[in-house]
Amino acid sequence: MPVEPLSQKEIEDRLAELPGWSLDGDRIARSYRLGSHFAATAMVVHIAQVQEELDHHSDLTLGYNTVSLSVNTHSVGGAVTDLDFTLARRVEDLAPGHGAS
Repeated sequence: MPVEPLSQKEIEDRLAELPGWSLDGDRIARSYRLGSHFAATAMVVHIAQVQEELDHHSDLTLGYNTVSLSVNTHSVGGAVTDLDFTLARRVEDLAPGHGAS
């Protein structure tokens, strides 16, 4: 089944289900502030594992006590697709205080 870009309405509806996530140009994005730099580093490792499982990768930035990511789907010209929301949901589920710790 080919990956298709989502409409603006579909993107807005899905973002409403993911508090903290937003549309940033042609990507969906979110930043997390964690309790320590070590916790932020551990979260990056967990996100990297999810990305490998999905074979879908975001731009991922580790800062001081922060993790930021933004994602779109390169194979459809940099549009937002279901793949991006699947990754966002998985990241949200592993984020401290947002799902599984």
